[in-house]
Amino acid sequence: MNLLLAAMTLAASSQHLAQCGNRATIVDNLSTKYGETRQSVGLGADNALVEIFASNATGSWTITVTKAGGPTCLVASGRAFENTDQLSVTGKSL
Repeated sequence: MNLLLAAMTLAASSQHLAQCGNRATIVDNLSTKYGETRQSVGLGADNALVEIFASNATGSWTITVTKAGGPTCLVASGRAFENTDQLSVTGKSL
């Protein structure tokens, strides 16, 4: 959840810097070039679709934002992705 909130904040502040294009093309590139598949999805500001793609094999990840009727924008990417069932801080469940 914290990652999704951070993504929405990042998306709002950096969309002018983001690389944008056709969603199908971007999703295909994430799959073929990086082995990433969609791991989670949510709605951001103005009902923008926020998606997290990642590869469990390589640990690479990408966050995209798609506005209704608009292009898909790459807003963040990184490495060391890890799937967790539950987030915790100092051993306590959030």
